[in-house]
Amino acid sequence: MASAPSFVFITGGVRSGKSSFAERMALEIAGMGGNLVYFATGVPSDAEMRERIGNHQRDRETGKYKWKTVEQSIEIGKRAEEFTKQDIVLLDCVTTLLNNELFANDKSWDRIFLESVKERILKGITAIKNHVKTIIVVSNEVGYEPLSENELVLTYGRLLGAIHRQLVEAADEAYLVEAGIPNLMKGMKS
Repeated sequence: MASAPSFVFITGGVRSGKSSFAERMALEIAGMGGNLVYFATGVPSDAEMRERIGNHQRDRETGKYKWKTVEQSIEIGKRAEEFTKQDIVLLDCVTTLLNNELFANDKSWDRIFLESVKERILKGITAIKNHVKTIIVVSNEVGYEPLSENELVLTYGRLLGAIHRQLVEAADEAYLVEAGIPNLMKGMKS
C-alpha cells in the first residue's frame, strides 16, 4: 500500500466477509502508522445481537492489535472531534446506523424526515473523515434481498441506496465483497 486512502467504502451481502476485509485493510493501513478505532453503531437489542457484539469486542480486546472502540448508535457526527489525523476508523455499519436513526423517535417517515436522516448520516461520516487519517465505512447491500411490497421495506431500501450512491461518489476506493472476495469497484488498489 503506497499511501493510505482517506475514505474507503465497503459493501456486500450479509455474512459476505466485508467486515473481515475491512479489519484487514485497517490493520494494513495502521502498519504504516496510526491508531485503530472501531466505531460501532450496533445496539444490543436481543440475545443474538448481544452475543455478536460481545464476540467482536473480545476479538478486538484479545487480538494481536489493539483497537479503541467507540460506540454511537445515532448522530455519529457528534463524536468527530474525538478523533485525530493518526486514527484509522472502521465504521460498522451504515445499515444499522440507518435503522437506528429511522427508529430513534416516533416521527412519520415523510420526505422531510427521510432527507434529514440521510443528511445526518452523510454529514456525520464526512465530519469523522475530516478528522482522521482514514475512515473505512462498511454497509450491507439490501438490493440482494427478495423484493417486498411492504412500503417500510421499500422506503428503507431506497434511502439506503441513495446513501450508498453518495458514499461511493465521495470515496477514494469502493469495494463489493461477495463470498469473501473483495472486488474493487472504484479507485486504484493502494
